[in-house]
Amino acid sequence: MMNTVKLKRVSGEYGFDTINENGTVVKTDTNPNMGGLEYGARPMQLLLNALAACSSIDVISILKKQRQEVIDYEVTVNGEREPNVEPSLWKNIEMIFEITGNVDEDKAKRAVEISITKYCSVAITLVKAGAEIKTQVIIKQPS
Repeated sequence: MMNTVKLKRVSGEYGFDTINENGTVVKTDTNPNMGGLEYGARPMQLLLNALAACSSIDVISILKKQRQEVIDYEVTVNGEREPNVEPSLWKNIEMIFEITGNVDEDKAKRAVEISITKYCSVAITLVKAGAEIKTQVIIKQPS
């Protein structure tokens, strides 16, 4: 399946909008010390966004199939890039999954594990490029 995005410069030197075939706009920029104006997310940050979203689609889908009741869901992704090299790739990534609901902790941990190692294309792409992804799962009971 072919996917297409179109990029247009709209703010300063490096403020871009990318628009997909559905009309969804993503705003990007570079950091200020390279001339960016904080117009949007930096491209490497978008990889972390994509990782969080890709794995979350898997995790929620797996838990839903297992009849686990997810009431609230949040993922924090912390990433560290290779220092002093170009290109500076993601080296260490930590993902913290906070799931609120009537969810079995072992099932949630397994869902995260198989997402990162088997289903999430973004995670697999990052790992193949040399990143190490560590995960933590926190289950919160509904109040």
